[in-house]
Amino acid sequence: MGKILALARPHRRMFAAAATMAVVAAPLSTLRPYLIKVMVDDHIAQHDLAGMARIGLLLGGVLLLEVTLQYFFLFSTNWLGQVIVRDLRVRVFSHLTSLHLSYFDRTPIGISTTRTINDISTINSIFSEGIITIVADILTVVAVLVLMLLTSWKLTLVCLTVIPLLVLASYIFKENIKKAFQAVRAQTAVMNAFLQERISGMKIVQIFNVERSEMEKFKTINRAYTQANIEGIFAYSVFYPIVEILSAASLGLMVWYGSLGVVRHDVTLGAMVAFPIYISMLFRPIRLLADKFNTLQMGMVAAERVFDLIEDTSQVEKNGTHLANRLTGDIRFDNVSFAYSDENWVLKEVSFVAKAGKTLAIIGSTGSGKSTIISLLHRFYNIQGGTISIGGTDIRQYTLDSLRQGIAIVLQDVFLFSGTVLENITLRSTNISRAKVIEAAQLIGAHEFIQKLPGGYDYEVMERGATLSMGQRQLISFVRALVFEPDVLILDEATSSVDPETESVIQFAIERLIAQRTSIIIAHRLSTIRHADQIVVLERGEVKEFGSPEALLALPNGRYRELHEMQFNIV
Repeated sequence: MGKILALARPHRRMFAAAATMAVVAAPLSTLRPYLIKVMVDDHIAQHDLAGMARIGLLLGGVLLLEVTLQYFFLFSTNWLGQVIVRDLRVRVFSHLTSLHLSYFDRTPIGISTTRTINDISTINSIFSEGIITIVADILTVVAVLVLMLLTSWKLTLVCLTVIPLLVLASYIFKENIKKAFQAVRAQTAVMNAFLQERISGMKIVQIFNVERSEMEKFKTINRAYTQANIEGIFAYSVFYPIVEILSAASLGLMVWYGSLGVVRHDVTLGAMVAFPIYISMLFRPIRLLADKFNTLQMGMVAAERVFDLIEDTSQVEKNGTHLANRLTGDIRFDNVSFAYSDENWVLKEVSFVAKAGKTLAIIGSTGSGKSTIISLLHRFYNIQGGTISIGGTDIRQYTLDSLRQGIAIVLQDVFLFSGTVLENITLRSTNISRAKVIEAAQLIGAHEFIQKLPGGYDYEVMERGATLSMGQRQLISFVRALVFEPDVLILDEATSSVDPETESVIQFAIERLIAQRTSIIIAHRLSTIRHADQIVVLERGEVKEFGSPEALLALPNGRYRELHEMQFNIV
């Protein structure tokens, strides 16, 4: 609760204003039945028309003031909830962008989406319907009870005889609805994760004709989600009729005892008129309190999930203070060891040097650790042993932003966002002009195909680039890497999905680019690395061979020589 209330600190004036209005409105709302009692006892019974008019005007004024306060109270509490949710979403998204990729490796996208959208929306109810409104309702109950006791303590005690049953029913309702809500939240996360994966992978679902089996899985998840909601509906369906019965019982006892009191002159006629209103004002907050306590619990359960995400410590450390203005030195791996989990080592004491301004090729079988090296160079993960340095400076001493700004990468699995081709190349950076993009595209050989698209550089790319071929997406990602003018260029199987004709188009551009900067190329096609100055051969996370292409070809029974002969003999 302390963490939740701390979210309101930037908006403490509005929070204080809402709390003040709650304190003022609570006793004010109880004045109307009291004034009605006064009107009946002191003016109607005495045939005092002038007094009735004065009380009527006072009643109208109190009602107008109460409605005005209620308007501002509801607006302020809901406004407070919305701005807190707005700020919290920004905070959560900012935190997500700073997390290690290991978090995303182990957490389904749907779970993170649920935390960022559904759970944060639920926190809104803590402020709009929870804390302050609960305080307002409690103050209203207290004020009503005080006035009831002042009006007739005997009649009040008679009316309150059903309260223990109401408290018991409210407690049972609160516990059942809490369990139902927790089940709903869990099932919502499961459903979001399932839908995210299946919709993203719909092509695979249809290619392998597993629509029916996936539908059965979805039906099972959907039934569980529906059942969780039905359990909550059942609790509401039982609780509200019970409250109505108890309210009617209290009213019946009041009428029975009050009628006797009027006959005995223990109870005034005004009290008999006012008490039904008091009972309504008493039972309505008590009935709503159970629901609002439940809303508060729901918000706190959601907040706990969100704070667990925010407090996730699997972040890339940003302790570096050295600005990497230019990454022009040698890239050196010294005895680097790394494991994604426990001690399942992906890299084992790997050492090599990529000379500044030269091209280093990394080859090896699938799972040998090639792409992991690139991820470590970007500091997506922390290494468990050894050091990685650029220009003699440990990369952990560089600020993360400046380090990544100096390194561009073209991945095998190209990710394009919804937006235009130009926006996907510049990533909406205002520092990159259209002319610069066109120049880079012409250099790569992508300009011609982009111009043929409807709208050219303003062509709207669908999610993940679904309307473009793999080769076209690869070329766009290549242009994207170039326009950021990196000091270090990394090609991670960048031509693996490009047809031989397209590969020949970009080969000349690659040769020009790698001559101007330090380059690392990961490839299965040895034709892609024919201009490499040095080659690292990886096997099961270890460096098996390292040297110039000529030196490795000269090794008898060498792994690079074996791969070279295998590929070029086939050709």
